[in-house]
Amino acid sequence: MDGELLLEALSALTGTTLKPYTGSNGSPDSDLVLNIYNFITVTVLGLEFLNFFGTKCDGGDVQCMGLHNEMFVDMDEFFEPRFDYDFRHLSDESVCMRGNEPYKRPCGWYRFALKVLNKYPDGNAWLGTNGWRSHSVAGEWPVSYHGTSAEGAKGIVKSHYTAGPRQLYGRGIYSTYDIDQASGYSKEFTSKKTGKRYRVLMQNRINPVMRKVCQRQDYWLIEIPEGTSDAKEKEIVEKSIRPYGILLKEV
Repeated sequence: MDGELLLEALSALTGTTLKPYTGSNGSPDSDLVLNIYNFITVTVLGLEFLNFFGTKCDGGDVQCMGLHNEMFVDMDEFFEPRFDYDFRHLSDESVCMRGNEPYKRPCGWYRFALKVLNKYPDGNAWLGTNGWRSHSVAGEWPVSYHGTSAEGAKGIVKSHYTAGPRQLYGRGIYSTYDIDQASGYSKEFTSKKTGKRYRVLMQNRINPVMRKVCQRQDYWLIEIPEGTSDAKEKEIVEKSIRPYGILLKEV
């Protein structure tokens, strides 16, 4: 897997064109450099919750216009290749647990790791320990998958997303520990580099204290009540659900 394909996958998730930032791109405004926190805001929260990116006007005002058509990613600051993992040729029926919940490994997918170590004030226990294990460790959060693009996330909010046979669970962020279920909501794109078609998902950790188990128990909800302020929504997300990998699979 290479950087160009990875940026295409990330572009599909965020709904904007992303290019590598090396410090020599004419020094774009800091609002145009995608980082972990605004990636989480856009892909998990959706633009309906926070218009995170501002377009600066001549008068110095900031108008929240959603995503720019083109943004930049500092690959060294965004990704952590040492934690990448190739699940593409893995067929594993092992029963695994993460955060005392089932962990369905993403067999058939390739995981690009995000650089999230030491990114949060509560430390790294939420990630658990690295390497193969079938059991949970103290303090870690369960694993969940989320396959909705920014555009889809807006639709979820507007329609009060129904997870299951017309059951209404409330306003907020939905994810599932079942990657087969999440795959049905994956974003698909055709790579300009390879000419092949791919699906892309996010692999997250979800705070067991903050999530609600839906009537359909393989779906989890981070509830964000109607009328919650932008600042509070951002706070809820950052302490509730944290992507740590981008999953890619050839269709």
